[in-house]
Amino acid sequence: MATLKLERIRVPLRSYELELSLEVASTVALVGPSGAGKTTVLRAVAGLISPDAGRISIDDDVWFDTGTGRNLPPEQRQVGLVFQEYALFPNMTVRQNVNYARGRAADDLLDRFGIAGLASAKPAQLSGGEKQRVALARALAREPIVLLLDEPLSALDSHTKASVRAELQDLLAALEIPVLLVTHDFEDAAALADKVSVIVDGKIRQTGTPGNLVAAPADDFVASFTGANLLDGYAETTPNGHTRIRLSDGTLVATADRAHGQVTLAVYPWDITLAAKPPNDSALNTIHAPIRGVTELGNRVRLSIGPITAEITAESRERLDLKTGQPVYASFKATGTRVVAEHPLDDDGHKHQRQPD
Repeated sequence: MATLKLERIRVPLRSYELELSLEVASTVALVGPSGAGKTTVLRAVAGLISPDAGRISIDDDVWFDTGTGRNLPPEQRQVGLVFQEYALFPNMTVRQNVNYARGRAADDLLDRFGIAGLASAKPAQLSGGEKQRVALARALAREPIVLLLDEPLSALDSHTKASVRAELQDLLAALEIPVLLVTHDFEDAAALADKVSVIVDGKIRQTGTPGNLVAAPADDFVASFTGANLLDGYAETTPNGHTRIRLSDGTLVATADRAHGQVTLAVYPWDITLAAKPPNDSALNTIHAPIRGVTELGNRVRLSIGPITAEITAESRERLDLKTGQPVYASFKATGTRVVAEHPLDDDGHKHQRQPD
């Protein structure tokens, strides 16, 4: 498989400068909040914008290089681009949309994507999942050597999203070209990509497998973005060498990480267990508070308890008969926590505010 390389790309944007290097050898997700610079990266690869500096290549084929002045126009870059809203031609049928990109019959792609039965339909007659398949077929009709996906699931409603995500996962796994997708949803990125790069204000904070990012987030932003609860407190070392953190409400929690001073602690919702009675295990950290809210997510349920959110199965919630307003004990192990930031104190003993990047 070929490798797409972005080397020291620099693009000035409205309030910051996009500056990054990235290597795409399989399926890579660029994930971050709105305005982080994700779509700008796709546009640079596709040739729709020209960076101020940097180099973009696919193996030995250089598409853009400020050092040599090379800058291939979009039509000379073998790129398939699927836009966020799919951008299908509304006056064309499914077959015409796909054929338009290839310039000849593309019935093989209609069969491959399971849309042959929709060949005569127009975009307005299609569901969100069907539109996505047509857009993918049209992008691949160009016979690209790189596929770019801009927020591939954001146009779908929550009911449709899970099934379409599973379909897209299978389709991407069968491709033998580099795929770069951008999304603001870490769950989508984790399901679709082999590697994930977290980008904030034009800079990459961390790159790794989804599991790596959850197991060892580089900072508090990555931890939060991957779904962790963030707890601020003051850490100190106990006589037996353990680290204990006093949260703002006075609750004491232990962590296996070494730290001292003002810190941010991360604990993931699925590492938290709930009970109506206090746990017998003294090794557990416990927060006792009423349930502030309940959100059902298919066969999973998320519950807000005091400063944290826990995620349990719908079966567990039914068995415990958990309701909003009910006091519960939320427990988690010290080994299930991670210190993701240490905050220096100023001369008055106050935590320095983290400045935006």
